Amino acid sequence: MEFNFQNPKLELVFKYFEEISKIPRGSGNEKEISDYLVKEGRRLNLETIQDETLNVIIKKEASPGYENAPGVILQGHMDMVCEKNKDVEHDFTKDPIKLQVKGNYLYADGTTLGADNGIAVAMGLALLACDDVPTPKLEVLFTVNEEISMEGAMNLDGSLFDGRYIINLDSEEEGRITVSCAGGVTAIVNIPKELKDIDKKQAYVISIKGLKGGHSGIEIDKERANSNLLMGRILNKLSNSNIKYDLISISGGLKNNAIPREAEAIVTLDSNDEKNAKEVIESMLEIFKNEFKTSDPSIVVEMHKIDEVHERALSEQVQDKVIKVLNLMPRNIQTMSADIEGLVESSTNLGVVVTENENIKFEFATRSSVKSLKDDLNDRMKLLCDAIGVELILEDDYPEWEYKKDSKLEQICVDTYKELNGKNPEIVAIHAGLECGLLLDAIQGAQAVSIGPNLFDVHTPDEHIDILSTERTWDFLVNILANIK
Repeated sequence: MEFNFQNPKLELVFKYFEEISKIPRGSGNEKEISDYLVKEGRRLNLETIQDETLNVIIKKEASPGYENAPGVILQGHMDMVCEKNKDVEHDFTKDPIKLQVKGNYLYADGTTLGADNGIAVAMGLALLACDDVPTPKLEVLFTVNEEISMEGAMNLDGSLFDGRYIINLDSEEEGRITVSCAGGVTAIVNIPKELKDIDKKQAYVISIKGLKGGHSGIEIDKERANSNLLMGRILNKLSNSNIKYDLISISGGLKNNAIPREAEAIVTLDSNDEKNAKEVIESMLEIFKNEFKTSDPSIVVEMHKIDEVHERALSEQVQDKVIKVLNLMPRNIQTMSADIEGLVESSTNLGVVVTENENIKFEFATRSSVKSLKDDLNDRMKLLCDAIGVELILEDDYPEWEYKKDSKLEQICVDTYKELNGKNPEIVAIHAGLECGLLLDAIQGAQAVSIGPNLFDVHTPDEHIDILSTERTWDFLVNILANIK
């Protein structure tokens, strides 16, 4: 990777980013990256801790003159969302991420980049490796499984830390200091598979692709199309058009916290229904193109024959339940904040639909900055599931990060930003989930902020990071640490 940095320290940051990009680190597959961080901490002769969850903490003593300054906990997560374009061959369990510099931006080649949150890992390691950057005592925390369950932060032992200033490096917009975020929960609906015998009929695949997708917290306000929800509308429209079809399987999306970009359903049809079914598909495509002409102008919906023979399909009852779950469950933005203009207050995202051996499984990521609204969403989903006759499971519940006024750390960050840029930063609350709420629960008496460089299209194969913004964010971080005395 070649780029001319004005600040030579950035060469070290991106050198580390290249190194970690060679290591598979999808959520739940962090053993290798965790061991790498332990090895690097020990190579630097720094106190290094790896806990049972595979979180890693590397500690560095204060620089001369900073011995009495408050300690700082720098934090980011080591896992990444693993998404790729359908035509790209890439095994996230063993293949390195292929990096590409395009102008002032860094991309991957047809996959997610992993700058969310690999850039935090790279910055943390660079600070630990630099001997000429003055800092208070640093405790750099790399957590696991943030993208799926926040398991690392949930199982963190707060007694391992001395610092009480937490700087999370998982934000995605330069010039903003995040001081609050949503809590969330994963809602799983399981429909047990019941099969029926059918006459041998022609099989077809209905596919949806070409959507932008995105982060289900950060991009939920952009009202982008959700491929799973669109598939639900198509299947319902086919049923309402008196087209007799049998549903064999359905799938869409890979992660519940990503807005799904693609979906497909395999159905069987009588040959005399093929023309009518294609007309329905074409009409729905025109409807979707109109509805999402701004957010998803490249949407594609197709139906074509496949060389498969099926003698069994999902029962009418199961097919009906699938259509009801896809069309009736709460989706997208639920409420907007009345206190903070433009802030999504609560939402839910149907990120994954998969046909398994025993069940058709639906995964929703529910978020809210107000606990009672999250509880209300859970209750309403439970009522609806009971009415449909399906099972609802709630997992990985994590707390919201409530805003605290009069934070000294926040003021230091604001003053530092103003010194560097001649203007105040934007103080924001976000709808995405950060680990700060869990960290503050574990480390009593701490204060927290979150910062980061400009990232775009995270959780999608178009993910990219602004290299010059990363340089400015590095300077901001270094100056914040210098101003903590």
